[in-house]
Amino acid sequence: MSKVRVLVGTKKGAFILTSDGKRDRWEVSAPLFPGWEMYHLKGSPVDPERLYASQCSGWFGQMIQRSDDGGKTWEAVGNEFRYEGTPGTHMWYDGTQHPWEFKRVWHLEPSLTDRDTVYAGVEDAAIFKSVDAGKSWQELPGLRSAKGHLWQPGAGGMGLHTILLDPTNPDRIYIAISAAGAFRTDDGGKTWIPINQGLKSPYELPDPDAEVGHCVHHIAMHRSRPEVLFMQKHWDVMRSDDAGGSWREVSGDLPTDFGFPIEVHAHEPETIYVVPIKSDSEHFPPDGKLRVYRSRTGGGAWEALTKGLPQSDCYVNVLRDAMAVDHLDPCGIYFGTTGGQVYASADGGDSWDAIVRDLPAVLSVEVQTLP
Repeated sequence: MSKVRVLVGTKKGAFILTSDGKRDRWEVSAPLFPGWEMYHLKGSPVDPERLYASQCSGWFGQMIQRSDDGGKTWEAVGNEFRYEGTPGTHMWYDGTQHPWEFKRVWHLEPSLTDRDTVYAGVEDAAIFKSVDAGKSWQELPGLRSAKGHLWQPGAGGMGLHTILLDPTNPDRIYIAISAAGAFRTDDGGKTWIPINQGLKSPYELPDPDAEVGHCVHHIAMHRSRPEVLFMQKHWDVMRSDDAGGSWREVSGDLPTDFGFPIEVHAHEPETIYVVPIKSDSEHFPPDGKLRVYRSRTGGGAWEALTKGLPQSDCYVNVLRDAMAVDHLDPCGIYFGTTGGQVYASADGGDSWDAIVRDLPAVLSVEVQTLP
């Protein structure tokens, strides 16, 4: 029977949750790296025992960890992230120019074909690549040439938080930055283009045709249709059917179109999930009811999924990297909250259980489907 491993990063350490394919009983590991902010953990699709983790501390700075035994033991690897050449400046909160400064790694994305290759999305926004299992890192500087001087931090900083690798084209990568927008490369990272046509940000960008500067919260795609992208923007849920060339809104009948995560069902490319939050100033569910919304039509028409979720006095948030899906049938959906719960659905979202409670605030959730 298949197994499932859930990798959970929190503000005070990481946890690994494991279950068999039934997904009705879960084992929770002891805290890993206790006291550290664990921005992201993710396993290699090539070798599931190879895990990468990004940890950060106000005292000790940034560190990358690697495991070769599924998280039982870890090794600190390369931690030198240097921008190539003269980094220059980007826009600051007040509209002035500000020097590019490395702060932390927000997201790690292992290669689909090579266990030793992994990408890192960092703050201040840039993408780095390692081909030696995280021992050394090289920037792909062409990204900052895509009008980087106009990029501006969002409320939580200017981080590159989403990296999507096209499984049909090794030279195509999509990324998203808060608050610069979405970008695509078709030549392995040498050059990049903004893919923000159709996005509207009237409160942040008076220019409706602005190429960059949009606050994109997350992007998702189904591996069978890498040209179809779904986006949770600062406001609006969006869809592109042409690899980001253009976008249209699919918020439909959601109670609010503000939120952070968005994910796609493993076996149904038109089934997507979001977690609406009341507003950009009130980061909690409308009416104190924690509801995941599912669309089986690729957006537009949505249904609230509530069975097993608290429907009163719930004021948690679900962050952009804190939702994931497994590849079992039926598909499992998982998300973590700032209140320290991790919820799981073993039936595509029809019902939910809290598989662990009382963790520190959850920053990221990733799932591995194991043989």
